[in-house]
Amino acid sequence: MNIGLTGGIATGKSTVSQMLVKRGALLIDADIVAREVMLPGHPVLDAVVAHFGQAMLLPDGTLNRKKLGEHIFAHKEERKVLEGITHPAIRAEMRSRAAALESQHPGKLIVSDIPLLYETGQGDSFDEVMVVYIPREMQLSRLMKRNDLTREEALARISAQMDIEEKKRLADIVIDNSLGLEHTEQQINQFWLGKGLS
Repeated sequence: MNIGLTGGIATGKSTVSQMLVKRGALLIDADIVAREVMLPGHPVLDAVVAHFGQAMLLPDGTLNRKKLGEHIFAHKEERKVLEGITHPAIRAEMRSRAAALESQHPGKLIVSDIPLLYETGQGDSFDEVMVVYIPREMQLSRLMKRNDLTREEALARISAQMDIEEKKRLADIVIDNSLGLEHTEQQINQFWLGKGLS
């Protein structure tokens, strides 16, 4: 079984993914794949440099993430260009890894952790989609605390994603992570047993 795992920023997606892994799920993390395609020698990094320029590289040939981030934040249309270069490669790599894991470990739960799963139109790419949910106000306070942000900064980051209530509405499985870890564990147990996973 292949599920997509998503949520909003600071909703506790990593916590839930680790609970699933602890029970035997196999995890493919989009953030890790996204970093790997930006390593020196990878064609995706070459394409990024071809468009954005050598100035986006550090002296050792690695990506200057801070500089690229500042550039696309200041030039919104450039973000679409970056996504056009990176997203297809990340998706292809994740599909390839999922297919390999399915053939090597039949019957295992494969979890693809994708922060922008719905935003990038991947809702139909999985058997089911699990959304890690907390109410927006809690999301806001957690993000402010976690990243040491002002309310305005945190709101800007949350607003850059699809509203958490909309993700909750679209989900096949909702894990409410607002009532403490024990409650979250209970929901994961119910999901695990309900699917007859081993």
